[in-house]
Parts: sequence; C-alpha cells; structure tokens
Amino acid sequence: MTIDEDIKPENSSQLLCQDVDIDKPGGAQHYCLHCARYFINNTALQDHFKTKVHKRRLKALELEPYSIEESERAAGFGSWKTANKRKIETQLQNTEEDSEQDSSNKKMKVDEEL
Repeated sequence: MTIDEDIKPENSSQLLCQDVDIDKPGGAQHYCLHCARYFINNTALQDHFKTKVHKRRLKALELEPYSIEESERAAGFGSWKTANKRKIETQLQNTEEDSEQDSSNKKMKVDEEL
C-alpha cells in the first residue's frame, strides 16, 4: 500500500484503529499516516508531529503524485495543465486520555462559573 492510498479516508480509519501487534513499536497503536511510521506511545507521536521531518513530509504530499496522463501531456499528447495541490493536515488523535482531560477541563470550567 502506498502513502497516497493510506491517506484515503477508508484506509486511514483502518490504519489508525489497528489491532494490537506486539511485533510493531507501541503495539501498532500509535501510527503516523503521512510518514508511515509507528511510535512507542502517544507522547512520541505528538512530538513527531512537531518535527521538521513530519512537516517536510506534509509539504511533499501537497502535490498530487505523477500520473500516466501527466507523462503523456509532457510527451506532447494533450494540453498542459498545472499540477493539482491538495490540502494535507496532520491527523487528529482521539485517545481515552484526551477525552478524560477534556471532560475534567469542562467540569472545572463549570465549577468556576458557579
């Protein structure tokens, strides 16, 4: 499976919700779709999102991959057009820890208002 196939919504949901696999780092529970890398915990994954390597990868994925139609246009068969750009954003991670923190923050805000 290529990176472009990983980004598609039907494939990305499967990759983000994988079964536990003890042969992969972190039991295959912390995966970066854009870089196709596994991380040992959620903190390492969140730190990876801030690195230059991840940001460069997002920038590289903005351009759509080279296609056969594009190569034919370059050879003179068809009219030229510019490459399409995609908007790529870092994936969102919804973990139990995040939801617990969000609920405790909401409770604190409600208590402060009273």
